[in-house]
Amino acid sequence: MQTTKLKRRAFFFIADIVLIALSMYLAFWLRFDGYLPPEYTKNIWYFIGLSEIILLAMLILHGCYNITWRFFSVREGLMLLTAMTGGNLILGFIIFFIRPGAQYRQFPRSVYMVNFVLTIVLIGSLRVSKRAVREFKNWRDVRRKGKQRVLIIGAGAAGEQIAREMINNPRSRYWPIGFIDDDASKSGTSIHGIKVLGKREELRTLLASHPVDEFLIAMPSAHSGEIREVFHALRECDGNKKIKILPGIINLMNGNVALKDVHEINVEDLLGRQPVSVDHETIRKFLTGKRVLVTGAGGSIGSELSKLVLQFAPARLGLLDSDETELFYLVNKIKGGQEGIVFPIVGDIRDVPKMEALFSKFKPQIVIHSAAYKHVPILEHYPEEAVKTNILGTRNLSEAALKHGVERFVNISTDKAINPTSVMGATKRIGEELLKVQNERNGTRFISVRFGNVLGSRGSVIPLFREQIKKGGPVRVTHPDMKRYFMATSEAVLLVLQAAAAGQGGEVYVLDMGTPVNISDMAKEMIRLSGFEPDVEIEIAYCGLRAGEKLFEELLGAEEGSERTSHNEKIFRVLASQKKSWEEVWGKADKLIHMCSNGCQREEIRAAIKDLVPTYRPDEVGAEINHW
Repeated sequence: MQTTKLKRRAFFFIADIVLIALSMYLAFWLRFDGYLPPEYTKNIWYFIGLSEIILLAMLILHGCYNITWRFFSVREGLMLLTAMTGGNLILGFIIFFIRPGAQYRQFPRSVYMVNFVLTIVLIGSLRVSKRAVREFKNWRDVRRKGKQRVLIIGAGAAGEQIAREMINNPRSRYWPIGFIDDDASKSGTSIHGIKVLGKREELRTLLASHPVDEFLIAMPSAHSGEIREVFHALRECDGNKKIKILPGIINLMNGNVALKDVHEINVEDLLGRQPVSVDHETIRKFLTGKRVLVTGAGGSIGSELSKLVLQFAPARLGLLDSDETELFYLVNKIKGGQEGIVFPIVGDIRDVPKMEALFSKFKPQIVIHSAAYKHVPILEHYPEEAVKTNILGTRNLSEAALKHGVERFVNISTDKAINPTSVMGATKRIGEELLKVQNERNGTRFISVRFGNVLGSRGSVIPLFREQIKKGGPVRVTHPDMKRYFMATSEAVLLVLQAAAAGQGGEVYVLDMGTPVNISDMAKEMIRLSGFEPDVEIEIAYCGLRAGEKLFEELLGAEEGSERTSHNEKIFRVLASQKKSWEEVWGKADKLIHMCSNGCQREEIRAAIKDLVPTYRPDEVGAEINHW
């Protein structure tokens, strides 16, 4: 690699010596109509020598020999222009004002001007030549190679970047044939030689005269409602063409897009792009340089939290999970270049001695607690396990946090904690209550954040439907009227960190999850996205509510109110009408944990849970499942 660099620099240096000499000679030749007078013939080498010294020095000073000509761009062009302009100004000053020798006194001004233009043109042309040849070759070879003709929806920064890579990347199997953009000022303009053909409303007419193989929606900043509109418009125009999309802006590194980011549109794109704006500076101050521990790090939410926290440069990031396989995958995904910062920790939050040893050694300043048992129907029949993880585990962590001086403890809660009909929801609600009363012990700030389903999380409805469609159906939906809130994991965890950074302790926050989605409609959309017709090629079967399920989830209980927070319009603070004492919550929770450790009947456990959460309605659970 180093040898290649030296060869490239030597080539340019030698080529520049030749081109600078040629420019000066051509300038005289053009000035005197192809004839060089004798008085200049003997002196021209003085002019060329001075020009070589000054211009080569300026090219070196401006880093013009570090340029890779394959990727010569406007920025490199400006560097070259600055070097050549500065060099020629110095050259002119010496020739016309200092005049170091008699031979310079009759130097023609017109030769100086022509030489100035020629040096820029010749040296610039050399550097842009390889890129120009490559782009011309790509244009010429596109038909021969049979690339996919792509119509790009969106002529903004993302559309420009992706079109440029399609043109310049020799491995690209795509070729942009045009842009569609609703900005009238862009119509008829060209980007990298690719024309903006018109607006979305003109799609049908444009497709009649422009053959297209695939559509690409290049609108990373658009929310899911806008994406749905574009998607349906494209499908109405030509339902047989593939529709691909770039990820949302939150999922892109530094907002830059590449061909590797392109994927076929899926239900997450149609549902999960809510406009999320957060105060990154507040989150940065909250996390940068801190020792952060994430529990349940191998799970869907925990892993996304871990990746996001790492972007804010913590001093250390501890990843705690009892599932060593998921932990292994997560560490391999995020640890590159992070040795000494990322620490995988296999352990169970139920294990008090292990948690005590972990907090004593790792000394976390911030704990983000996402470890939980979450599968509603299973936990209905094993309430003792839900209590041991969601209540005992949370209590163990909170005690360790207080003892070891943790600054903030952020608990990931759920909308199922509101008027719960499930053991899972009720145990998460008790976890919230435990942390509220722990906050009164003057030390660690305890904060809980509630939100609904995250799109595509492990074991959730979307991966389940996807697998059922893959097998040819039926797609099993519990009830035609069932609705759920959905949010993209990346957006949910950003809001979690915003709430955690701003919280003063003792609060329960709830995220604005947008409009609830009908699960039956979502199943139909997923079937269509897979290229099938619902209830024709793939059946939708309604199987009834499962144990612990509700038709509708709520974000606030009947006994609660809410107020919008000043730090983000999508985060609300829950206002509880009743305040419980530490003795009441701790005493009842202790009794419940003791019952689960001593083999009590499950109905007794449910009754004890209801004593702690009066709004728990276990009599409203759905159908039973087999259990021992």
